[in-house]
Amino acid sequence: MAAAATSGSLRAMTVDQYVVAQRDRLLEELLAYLRIPSVSTDPGHATDVRAAAEFSAAALARLGFDAQIHDTPGHPVVVAHGPALPGAPRVLIYGHYDVQPVEPLELWDADPFEPTLSDTTITARGASDDKGQIYAHVKGVEALLAVHGALPVNLTFVIEGEEEIGSPNLSAFVAEHAERLAADVVVISDGAMVAPGIPTITYGLRGLTYVTVRVRAAGRDLHSGAYGGGVPNALDALARLLAGLKDEHGRVQVPGFYDDVSALSDAERAAMARVPFDEAAFRADAGVSATPGEAGYSLVERIWARPTLDVNGLSGGFQGEGAKTVIAAEAMAKVSCRLVPDQDPQDVFAKLRAHLQASATEGVSVEVRAEGLAPAAMTPLDAPSVAAARAALLQVWGREPVFARSGGSIPIVAEFQRLLGAEPLLIGFGQEDDRAHAPNERFAVHDYLQGVRVSAALLQALARPRAGAPQGP
Repeated sequence: MAAAATSGSLRAMTVDQYVVAQRDRLLEELLAYLRIPSVSTDPGHATDVRAAAEFSAAALARLGFDAQIHDTPGHPVVVAHGPALPGAPRVLIYGHYDVQPVEPLELWDADPFEPTLSDTTITARGASDDKGQIYAHVKGVEALLAVHGALPVNLTFVIEGEEEIGSPNLSAFVAEHAERLAADVVVISDGAMVAPGIPTITYGLRGLTYVTVRVRAAGRDLHSGAYGGGVPNALDALARLLAGLKDEHGRVQVPGFYDDVSALSDAERAAMARVPFDEAAFRADAGVSATPGEAGYSLVERIWARPTLDVNGLSGGFQGEGAKTVIAAEAMAKVSCRLVPDQDPQDVFAKLRAHLQASATEGVSVEVRAEGLAPAAMTPLDAPSVAAARAALLQVWGREPVFARSGGSIPIVAEFQRLLGAEPLLIGFGQEDDRAHAPNERFAVHDYLQGVRVSAALLQALARPRAGAPQGP
């Protein structure tokens, strides 16, 4: 094990005292991680992405883990195993070292890969999503080893480099290495608390059906004077199709869309109503003046636990400066559906495609292609891992955590459930306004250090399942 784990003077410390004593070094190491421009979408950063994998593996190797970098058809996966402890719980911690592109660069206050550290905040690309959060787990392990000399669980890290491009190779990797990655619990910190200082257990993620819709009406763009009034218009046809996907009350009009939706219980709706959610702050952060949506549900229910359909992009015809009088031959839209238990992404895709093709106006063809399919994921509120997380968060934060769902999707979570049979446990260390994917991404110093403390406490709590502990909201 690392030298820090064998120092007698450190054994007299608590984890909290260790974090306080090592604060500056813990921050400096994270800043070094953040300086690596590991943008997975850009082939020009391939060597940087690998450098981030090497940094991740080296950090775990220094703690005595068997850390290996595994090549895939894309970017590498880091897998690190701690010492084997026969009979102890098996915990897998998942995160990613790749980051989003930084454009538009001119909106950043400083170089996104030269981190800015203030008394309260770290600003850099990847600070919150997800280098800061996964590194908090690495340092939580370090703190445990330094203070106690050993880990209480069988621990594996999986840190990938393709999360920001949809993890195209991870499912196959996990399936191939399922025996070596076997776990009872998969811990993921790639999200946010509901509000500053309010520890949060996220027990549900929405799934996803994402499609490209292409409408074709002619062999070429046509002159609107010579042909107007006599030929179909792809843009008109697409606009009609998209406008018919939802009614004025925000309800999706695709037949069968809601057939398999798992209804919210009265208890769960009551629990969501107790979550401290500031709608005014939500509107301000989004830059909107209203929050329309499906009638009959609160804003929190709509963004966490109800299925949605949104148009994500449109193109077709002439879009340059000035005028060009053409009738579009082809038009395209990107459409995403966020799904909830028990919707099947493939089934929703089939229903959406059938509806769009059946609704096409005369003279046009409609092609609907799936771009991404992922099921929703849920963790039972009576799971032993939830009790352990509740105890760890209460210990570190000094207050009971809240239970929340997330409107987003992390496709690999459901894959971990399917391939490993593991309970997913999502505990975000960041904030919703950390500007992940946007300029000036940030991570509060306090949240990072609390994440280190929570990680250490969680591993200890997972080692001693609390039979009969209070569960859920």
